[in-house]
Amino acid sequence: MALLQITHTYLRQAGACELFKFAYLSGFCYNYPYMKQENIRNFCIIAHIDHGKSTLADRFLELSGTVEKRRMREQLLDTMDIERERGITIKLQPVRMNYKGHELNLIDTPGHVDFSYEVSRSLAACEGAILVVDATQGVQAQTLANVNLAREANLKLIPVVNKIDLPAAQPEDAAAEIKKAFGFQDDEILFASGKSGEGVADILQAVIDRVPAPEGSEGGPLQALIFDSVYDKHRGVIVFVRVVNGKVNTGDQLQMAAAQSEAEALEVGFFSPALTASASVGTGQIGYIVTGLRELGSARVGDTITHSGRGTAASLPGYREVHPMVYASIFPVSADEYPVLRDAMQKLKLSDASLIFEPENIPSIGFGFRTGFLGLLHMEIVQERLNREFGLDLVLTAPSVSYQVKKNDGQETMVYNPSQLPDPGHMDLIREPWVALDILTPEKYMGAIMKLAVAKRGIYKDTAYLSPGRVTLVYEIPLANLISDFYDKLKSSSQGYASMNYRLIDYREADLVKVDIVVAGEKADPLSFITHASKAESEGRNVVGKLKELIPKQQFAVALQAAIGGKIIARETMSAMRKDVTAKLYGGDVTRKQKLLKKQKAGKTRLKKIGRVEIPQKAFLALMGR
Repeated sequence: MALLQITHTYLRQAGACELFKFAYLSGFCYNYPYMKQENIRNFCIIAHIDHGKSTLADRFLELSGTVEKRRMREQLLDTMDIERERGITIKLQPVRMNYKGHELNLIDTPGHVDFSYEVSRSLAACEGAILVVDATQGVQAQTLANVNLAREANLKLIPVVNKIDLPAAQPEDAAAEIKKAFGFQDDEILFASGKSGEGVADILQAVIDRVPAPEGSEGGPLQALIFDSVYDKHRGVIVFVRVVNGKVNTGDQLQMAAAQSEAEALEVGFFSPALTASASVGTGQIGYIVTGLRELGSARVGDTITHSGRGTAASLPGYREVHPMVYASIFPVSADEYPVLRDAMQKLKLSDASLIFEPENIPSIGFGFRTGFLGLLHMEIVQERLNREFGLDLVLTAPSVSYQVKKNDGQETMVYNPSQLPDPGHMDLIREPWVALDILTPEKYMGAIMKLAVAKRGIYKDTAYLSPGRVTLVYEIPLANLISDFYDKLKSSSQGYASMNYRLIDYREADLVKVDIVVAGEKADPLSFITHASKAESEGRNVVGKLKELIPKQQFAVALQAAIGGKIIARETMSAMRKDVTAKLYGGDVTRKQKLLKKQKAGKTRLKKIGRVEIPQKAFLALMGR
């Protein structure tokens, strides 16, 4: 071991590439990255949520000897506490494995629709993908979506039926659905168990045999695609890259093609799965670069890294633009923490490229950020990470979608918050976002699900049978009706068996109104919402009813009202909290009791004039299921 370390140190200082190759091939320098390009395989795992991707990745790490058995734990690649607590993958995670003389670069991806942007970035760094389908559930909605993304990226797909060891497993039925949905042949489908390890070796062998080696020229100018990044308080921005052409060495001077920022490669290396330093990262390989950059916008996901001062290399295509589905405003509880929140949002965006935000000021709350999310789960995760990783206490407004507004003067604008909606007299029309919704469900639940979709203003488009007894329902539906409580009701209507996936299609004109919520005579802008005119009264009544339960009682009566313009459409009254001011009396003249009660009444009247009602955070979330 000592000889290995001395040899490795000497060779790194000498920079002798050929000696490095000899040392690697001789077995003296296991971690050195030299590998023939034709022996490199880059692939990811894609699947619907909870189909066993992370467990299957654990078996890959064991079989390849990447992680010692004493260091193994379940879902090893899920590194965040929140991932392990919830049992879901939130962040993509790369790892390098050495297996049968090949370098296998794996990227584990999330399965939930809210983190589909993580999947699309992973696909751009790979040549192949393992498509995992649960033998007990078959093809699900996100399975279809992920396959479409993989095929758009021209990846080689390896279909795997997982969890074949479970008592309820029906692997042949699942395989039949895969063949019908995606056109695979019998000999292409593999069967495995991520839990027991059965069939795992066949999957890795299929990766070697079927996934093509990466293309690219090591002698050409450097082109490295940034597919993810993190911020380290000691070493600055660390970018995760796929080297398409050329090679990056420790100490190289680098330039970001789009940001035009320059940095030195303080350290380069691979994921094993921890960051493992190396001398270089070559063509076709996946690795990381420690840049030392402190300006968080200097190295963005999707940018191309080239060598500084060695001529201009063409930028790589990068990634499609993110289109948030849900918007909410984030504010610190204490106004003094706004700079901390601003810094935290910038750092969080490095590891969550789908997060979009810009400064916003709401007079009743203060300074914060209007933030775009890919869904409600994404919003919940961001809030939790800001709280855990940066120690911030936050207030989030009720979630909303974006609207296109055309004013009377012909000017068009986007509205992301109900408080931004112009006065009805100044608007010509308003358009809301619609999505194409795919629902996969057992046939016996079709009636209940179709009834639910119609109640949410859904328009039926098509029905397709995936297999006997399982159907795909296709609807077009307003996004605002989908992000409220649709998912929960879908699961209830199907006893948990249905799954869904959606994508934005267009904006359509609608009869929409803004409903203001008035608490104790003051308009609560963060609680206002936009809804269809036909649903305004029922939703307004529902919201004030929920607020009556959620807002703590005050020393005075509080009126809760829902209004459209100057018209009150719903009202609830919170009775005052009563304190027994006569408890200390033990008898005597009744006028003493009346005097105390009169004094209490006068005090409550005064409080009603000057008091303000504090609205708890959970009340802001009441609009999710209105």
